[in-house]
Amino acid sequence: MTTRSAPDRLLSVLAAFDLAHPALSLTDISRRAGLTLTTAHRLVAALTDWGALERDEAGLYHVGLRLWEVAALAPRGLALRQVALPYLEDLYEATHENVQLAVRDGGEVVYIEWLSGRSAVGVHIRVGARWPLHATGVGLALLAHSTPAFQDEYCAGPLASFTPYTVTEPARLRRMLAEVRRTGVAVSSRQVTDDALSVAAPVRGPDGTVTAAVSVVVPQADAQVPALVPAVRLAARGISRGLGWQPEQEA
Repeated sequence: MTTRSAPDRLLSVLAAFDLAHPALSLTDISRRAGLTLTTAHRLVAALTDWGALERDEAGLYHVGLRLWEVAALAPRGLALRQVALPYLEDLYEATHENVQLAVRDGGEVVYIEWLSGRSAVGVHIRVGARWPLHATGVGLALLAHSTPAFQDEYCAGPLASFTPYTVTEPARLRRMLAEVRRTGVAVSSRQVTDDALSVAAPVRGPDGTVTAAVSVVVPQADAQVPALVPAVRLAARGISRGLGWQPEQEA
């Protein structure tokens, strides 16, 4: 049996927490992290002293604010959100629908900002949520501008399905990605929920590389894609300029 390293054990404690398990007892952490209770107790105590974990009055542990402080230093996190927020707000005012900002992490899209109105269509996201790249507008925009090698690997599957409309055929997905590159926008219709449509555009960093994507999500039945495309493109271009990109750098 391979002995787990100290960093691996420590990280397994943090990985025990997720959206479905935001509060855990020490026993829960021990079980989900695959650690003995004694080891879990020692590591949890160290993480709590540092502020990575917090213990409530019921004795349950939660992710601590210290981790939020550290995460805010990520260049694809708070800094990107600060640059993007004025443009996201403009896009929201123009549409009064869900507006999202996301980055790619491996084969998933991670949402780092989200604006929504009370009457906007319901979406299954939150800041920090993850979805497979092929099922969302922002994911398609990011996947289309990733390296050819990564696209080949991703399209080879498996591709998860969430509705009858989710694209899971590699050949069809490749055609969609080619269309995203040709038009500069990605359209994802009913791929995550059967009542929503997303229009997304890539956001470029200083060297012209696509580093994020912005989108608007609207009710599928009322979607007016031609009217949404210019607004989404304008927001993406504004964020890109804010990050230091110059138009002549676009490939």
